[in-house]
Amino acid sequence: MLLLFCQTVNAQVDKSHKIGKKEKTQNIKADRLFIEGQKNLMLEDYEKAYFYFRKALEIKPNEGAINFKLAEILLKANRVDEALPYGLKAVAANPENKYYNLAMAEVYSKKNEPQKAADILENLMSNSEENQNYILDLASLYMGSGDFDKALEAFNRAEEYYGVAEQLTIQKQRIYLRKNDLSGAIREGQNLIEAHPGNSQYVLSLVEILFNNGRTDDALLVIQQSLANYPNQPDLQLAAYALYKEKSDLETAEALILKAFGNPDLEAQVKAQAFSDVLQEIKTEKREKLLDQLEALMLENNPNDAEIYTVLGDRKMMAGNKVSALESYKKSISINSANDQVLQGIITMMFETGKDFDKIEKYTSIAVEEFPARADFWFFDGTAKSAQKKSLEAEESLVKALEVNQSKNKQLETLVYGQLGDTFHSIGKKQEAYDAYEKVLKTNPEDEHVLNNYAYFLSLAKKDLEKAKTMSGKLILKFPENTTYLDTHAWVLFQLKDYEGAKKYMEKALLIEETPSGVMLEHFGDILYHLGNRNEAIAYWKKAQGGDETSNQLNKKIQDKKYYE
Repeated sequence: MLLLFCQTVNAQVDKSHKIGKKEKTQNIKADRLFIEGQKNLMLEDYEKAYFYFRKALEIKPNEGAINFKLAEILLKANRVDEALPYGLKAVAANPENKYYNLAMAEVYSKKNEPQKAADILENLMSNSEENQNYILDLASLYMGSGDFDKALEAFNRAEEYYGVAEQLTIQKQRIYLRKNDLSGAIREGQNLIEAHPGNSQYVLSLVEILFNNGRTDDALLVIQQSLANYPNQPDLQLAAYALYKEKSDLETAEALILKAFGNPDLEAQVKAQAFSDVLQEIKTEKREKLLDQLEALMLENNPNDAEIYTVLGDRKMMAGNKVSALESYKKSISINSANDQVLQGIITMMFETGKDFDKIEKYTSIAVEEFPARADFWFFDGTAKSAQKKSLEAEESLVKALEVNQSKNKQLETLVYGQLGDTFHSIGKKQEAYDAYEKVLKTNPEDEHVLNNYAYFLSLAKKDLEKAKTMSGKLILKFPENTTYLDTHAWVLFQLKDYEGAKKYMEKALLIEETPSGVMLEHFGDILYHLGNRNEAIAYWKKAQGGDETSNQLNKKIQDKKYYE
């Protein structure tokens, strides 16, 4: 019996030893899987990390660290509901672990249960002085839950921890204003001013609250108190100007704005905005006098600021002085080229008022360099280049305009294709030109520019002449006095061998046009020649010599007294 008992005991010892060894092996395996998961998590390969942590969890289902890591990955993927049970198990395994609790606070916050998240933070903060830095998160949670009293209490605690700070004060003011406690909001503003004496921005914040709540006199008093201690605060003088205007004390207001503008410390952008505000007022002699004084002060104290020249250009534009306005805008761009509105104004005015396309190109080049994502600037650049016969460069810019536009602005796309048609034709890509024109006419069948050029180019190629006649005919019906359209229609008829019709429209064009171009005179000579009026034809060919866009055959026609194509 003793022998049997000993064998049984020995067997039990061996079995216990085997279980311990197996458990140890499993623990080692779980640890290795955890390490692999952590490695992939650091490499931001979340899918692999999740795989390894899940495998580790199969071995140690109640391990806090593993559950926490799985919750962390799922939170990153915004799979909040799936993260919840892992987070709960992590906290259950180690209720004192700060990071596990923070993960659960994040889960509840994302599940729009801010009170549960707030309870977790409150508990963390009550357990350790080191966790007081979560007070702002706590305040934010209370704000989110709409518990403004607790939020205010949290912000007060944050202020004790961090000191009086702008963002804390702003949040507290918002709460007070939501609670219709204007006195509390004002008190917070005053505390901020006292904590940061001489900071005009904090003064302006309080002034705004007072003014918006109808307490203009109190707002002025706050400004006056600050200026008494810190006189060199031009932004406060400008704010006082606006308040005195509100009170209709225009004399005091004017003195303050002049004083503010005379201070070089006041930012040019602020001055420019204030100048623009005055410019929007009803025009009076008094307003003009004030603008003159402000303009002089800006040029004296801020002579190298682009914003100043922009608003001066605006004033000249409003006065109808485009030439002078253009110079001011150009000065602005010479200082700061990164202003798309000013560039657009310059380019548009230059296209309207002149034909110096090389000068226009200077600004279109700046525009596409500074704002390559604006398709209209590429269109302007291509148009300026095309006008200078830089056809290959023009083609490049116009194609770029289409790429950038991506068919978003249909009107611009139509303009680009119209200009691209002209450009293609100038470099001998006739079919591409016709295709471009067709795209325009599909969108806008009445496009005058395209109807004229398409008809004219078809007549030169002696191609689709009936179609060309229909297009040019549309134009002369609509614009019977337009000499360009009359010339085109006459030339289409000429190619159709309708010489009498061609003569009729060309004669009308020459009667209307004060200074006919060389090509018009040559065309009329060609028409007369085909009608048998040889001497008159030669006379008009001679008149055409030295004129614009005449053919290479003109001199030979005169010399041989014979028509050549």
